[in-house]
Amino acid sequence: MSFVLRMEVGMGCDWYGRFAQMPEKMWRRLEPLLPRYRRSRKGGRPRANLRGVANGIFYLLRTGCQWKALPPQFGSPSTVPRYFQEWTQRRVFHRFWKKCLQVYDTRRGIGWRWQALDGAMTKAPLGGEKNRQKPDRSW
Repeated sequence: MSFVLRMEVGMGCDWYGRFAQMPEKMWRRLEPLLPRYRRSRKGGRPRANLRGVANGIFYLLRTGCQWKALPPQFGSPSTVPRYFQEWTQRRVFHRFWKKCLQVYDTRRGIGWRWQALDGAMTKAPLGGEKNRQKPDRSW
């Protein structure tokens, strides 16, 4: 997805060179796919800024930081993952990916007849064997 997004809308960067804010074109493609939230009749806390939440999700995916290490500009460390889980269950990101692929296919073309898949499975570097004897450390 990052390839398609970089090619079509470009990613905004802060002075560290990391993803900081979603460009307007990207937001215009994502916003119609998000669920519509109504205000509760009982009152309570207002909903989080959805663009800020989306920025936080893409920031996390881009940088690999932990949820609790998200900068506060994106929302609280409990709110952003809650929206991420909800949007994942509602397949928002799947539909966004399809939409970006369609745009890319229209503009550049995708060779749909020729596709390849690659993968690798390796042991964890410090995994060790599970059925080995435990060392005697009593000496």
